[in-house]
Amino acid sequence: MAYSAARRLTVARVHNRTKGTLLASRVEIADSFFARLVGLLGRRSLAPGGGVLLIPCNSVHTIGMRFPVDIVLLSRSATIVGLQRSVAPYSIVWPNRGARSVLELPSETISASRSEKGDVLQIEVID
Repeated sequence: MAYSAARRLTVARVHNRTKGTLLASRVEIADSFFARLVGLLGRRSLAPGGGVLLIPCNSVHTIGMRFPVDIVLLSRSATIVGLQRSVAPYSIVWPNRGARSVLELPSETISASRSEKGDVLQIEVID
């Protein structure tokens, strides 16, 4: 099946259940090869409250990106197993063996939400 540019992405809201904070109100779920390949490439910025959840995924690169992002590495049960703050363009976040998905968020989101390794997230599909 060929990828269609009109394919509608699933959107979710992401809460930190452990801290009772909101990480993102509109996260695009990239769960196909093409959606993961494109990710945030080609965008000039990431809106506050926005993000991309890459599934399955355990590492990312920011080669070709134009802005820094916060990276949250999640286990199968949505527990945070790794965090990278303000990852600069043209960087690599190496594989994390415990990660099954990666959440890319606007820079400073990790600090604002007080998220830490071991916190459990809730991913609620909204669209």
